[in-house]
Amino acid sequence: MKRIVIMGASSGIGLEVTKCFIADGWKVGVAARRETPLVKLQSEYPAQVEYEVIDVIDELAPSKLHSLIEKLGGMDIYFHCSGIGHQNTEINTNVELETVRVNAMGFTQMVVTAYNYFKTAGKSGQITVVSSIAGTKGLGVSPSYSATKRYNNIYIDCLDQLSRMQGLDITFTDIRPGFVTTALLDDGQKYPAQMTVEYAAHKIFKAVIRKKRVAVIDWKYALLVFFWQLIPRWIWVRLPVHT
Repeated sequence: MKRIVIMGASSGIGLEVTKCFIADGWKVGVAARRETPLVKLQSEYPAQVEYEVIDVIDELAPSKLHSLIEKLGGMDIYFHCSGIGHQNTEINTNVELETVRVNAMGFTQMVVTAYNYFKTAGKSGQITVVSSIAGTKGLGVSPSYSATKRYNNIYIDCLDQLSRMQGLDITFTDIRPGFVTTALLDDGQKYPAQMTVEYAAHKIFKAVIRKKRVAVIDWKYALLVFFWQLIPRWIWVRLPVHT
């Protein structure tokens, strides 16, 4: 039985992707800050699910990840779906810095731990991160969120190169969803081409199984990203992009 650890499995995309892997027969280690949803998952699928309460910015998070891997009996895929995001046109400093702490610092701590696990174990593995299309260009209404998602993109590129330099058999997958109906977007606003979380999770699951290097979810957003990347910076910064 193959094994996957899903960080951020208590709700939204992480929870729905967890259900996809359970349905496919995987053994799943679920982790998040909130314990109640994790206990519920384990009670529903006791033969397939192990859990650990982990806050990605906590200094004990790496050791807790290792504990979860041990409970699981190993790890073939590390799936990182732990992040926060806000529209912050008032540039509230606390909001910006908390986003950096979770999406950049917490992300780095956990992805490095997974990388070193595969390196030390001397086994093949896959590291998948859920970033966002916001990282491809940057949205003025969400500065810190966009910037940290770009950081996610580049960091995975760097680890991909480093793993090859070190002769490691690690596959990297960068998932870049468009707007998905989750608590992250539960602000009463309408977003273009918004996807249900179940639809997005199914697409993400297939991208992970196929070991796609970069997957924009879904085709409509892939088309959008292709064209907006062609827009010169001097024009982009003058566009009143509202989500």
